[in-house]
Parts: sequence; structure tokens; C-alpha cells
Amino acid sequence: MTPENEAALAECIKSAQGPLKVMGGGTRDIGAQVEGEVLSTRALSGVTLYEPGALTLVAGAGTPLAEIEAVLAAEGQRLAFEPMDHRGVLGTTGEPTIGGVVAANVSGPRRIQVGACRDSALGVRFVDGQGRVLKNGGRVMKNVTGYDLVKLMSGSWGTLGVLSEVSLKVQAIPETAACVLLNGLSDADAVKAMSMALGSPYDLTGAAHAPSGVDGHPVTMLRIEGLEESVSYRADKLVELLAPLGAEILVERDADRLKAGWAWVRDAALLHEVEGAIWRISVKPSDAPALVAQLRETSPEVTVLYDWGGGLVWIATPIMRDLRAMPFKGHATLIRGSGTMKGTVPVFHPEPAPLAKITQGLRAKFDPRSILNPGLMG
Repeated sequence: MTPENEAALAECIKSAQGPLKVMGGGTRDIGAQVEGEVLSTRALSGVTLYEPGALTLVAGAGTPLAEIEAVLAAEGQRLAFEPMDHRGVLGTTGEPTIGGVVAANVSGPRRIQVGACRDSALGVRFVDGQGRVLKNGGRVMKNVTGYDLVKLMSGSWGTLGVLSEVSLKVQAIPETAACVLLNGLSDADAVKAMSMALGSPYDLTGAAHAPSGVDGHPVTMLRIEGLEESVSYRADKLVELLAPLGAEILVERDADRLKAGWAWVRDAALLHEVEGAIWRISVKPSDAPALVAQLRETSPEVTVLYDWGGGLVWIATPIMRDLRAMPFKGHATLIRGSGTMKGTVPVFHPEPAPLAKITQGLRAKFDPRSILNPGLMG
């Protein structure tokens, strides 16, 4: 089913006789397998309102992300939260849609500065499991009483309702950018460097570390953006701040290399050609190196990428096992695994009992027939 407008979408859901597999561009094959009739939002496409002066954009949920980025770029603007493209790590095809980005709360390296996708979402329109059209928010940052449906739908993966339209706050593209590169640091020293930089007044928009970069050697990347003089000043100050660590420090200013380098981080390109399972783990940055070191004791061949100053760790391992069995405080999501593994290991991190009870109550409220992506999130 591919409804061409919101009314048709509501009718499809209202008249459904069984489970529905909700899809946008089909690029994020994450979660348990859903057995049901495919309900695609790709026809709900198009930018319906764009006010560059107000930094606001409204678009149908099926609008390709590339189309939105092109519209914004023409006015010198962008999506602040820098959404990841999952096609590389998942081996999928198709075109990512803005509805899929919001539904999965997809956020990239700039999250450390501007927050997640949900923090840029101003409003949503969606159809719940009963076929009701609901809306929340608008074109300004203002909450209302009752459910904050904007936040609720961001990260719900189509289990509470099917998005038909989203409103987003956008951001001006800065005048220039630079990246302070530290070569050769250990994982622990890299996290220390990123923490020092993020704790400084120099306003980073990216902090990542690859134990094995594009040339096979460790590289730590610290991005700063803004006005020319400000970026130059902050880059110099970061070099001065981090010099005692003893690493080779370079400052990259080439725009094309910066764009490619941070797309490499954003899309976890280091993991694209690696076989095996891929995990996305959120931990306290200071705990990340010890977690990776422990994993390497039994799986020395793992491939690792640190983002968000060490708070996000991408891990690719050929061993199909549940990394949650390791003792760490954090949150782990199985991004890619074999069919057998995904059938036995929870894809999304198990919720504590009190939170699981709230989740069940929300699903009973918005999808009492349990027809929207049933079982996808466990």
C-alpha cells in the first residue's frame, strides 16, 4: 500500500485486517523482522512550507532526505543534527526519507552541540493505529499540555503511528570550519583529549576518534565551525590546550576534505566493509576505552569508531554474540546481525520494568490492535 495523501493513509490503517510493516525509503532495516503488509509513505512527499528567515521547514514524511538537503543548501542552510545515512553499514538501497529520520531519531556527530533530531522537530502529523489523524506542535518551539507527541514520535520507529508530515527547525551553514587532528593517540588518551576539548570554551561541533583511520593509524578529530576569525582563534587555542598530550597535531581547513571526513564519521564508513555484527553503544565517555579493551581481549579483530566525544561507540565484531553480557553501564543497539542472531538477541536495549510498563501503556493507547510494526522493538 502506498497512500498518496494523509486521508488515504488513515483509511489504509483504519481498514487494515492485520499487521502493517511501515516503511519510508527502506534504508534502515533495523529491529526484529515484521511480518505484515507493507505500508509505504514514499508518496507523501514534498516540501510544503519553507521559511528561510524563520529557519523553519515543513515536509511530507516520504520526502527524500537528499531533496530536503538540496532545498536548504540553496538558501545556505542545513539540518543541524546531521542525520546519518545507514545504507553503508546495513548494505541497503533506496533513498532515506525525512519521516524515517524522525521516526528513528537519527542524529550525527553534531549532536554534541545541537542535540538529537527530536530537538530540532517542531511538529508532527501522523495517523495512529486506529486510523485517527493526530497532530502536535507547529512551526515554533512551544509545548502544549498532554503528550509531547513530537518527542514521543521521534524514535518510536513507526510503532505508535505513521508520520505523514514533519516540521523542523533548520540552521544556517557557518562561514567556515576547521578540524584539529591529533595523530597516534591511544583510545584512553583520545577520550581524554576529546573531553578536554569539549570541556573548553571553544565550542566544538564534532569530536571523534578512530583507532585505525583511513591510513590505518589512530586519528582524533575535533571540529569547530563559525566565523573565519573565530574558527582560527579557537583552532589555535585547541592546539595550545592539547599540546601537552604529546601527539602530532594538524589543523585541516580544506572544505572538501572536511566534508568528506565528517561524512566518514557520520556514516560510520570505517565499518562498511567489515563482516559480522555491528553494535551501537552509548556509554559514559570515560568508560568507553575500558569497554573496548575488554572486548579486544577475546576479540582482538574488532573494528571500533568513537563519536560524541566517546559517548557513542560503534563496534563491528565477527563474533555473533550479545555484547550486553559484558559488564558496562550504558545502552546497546544491535544495528546489524545475522537473521539467527536477530531472532535470539534483542535488537533494542531491554527497558527497565517501570519504563517497559509505560511503553506498553503508550502502545495500547495509540495502537490498541498492535498492527503498526508489531514486534519491531521487542
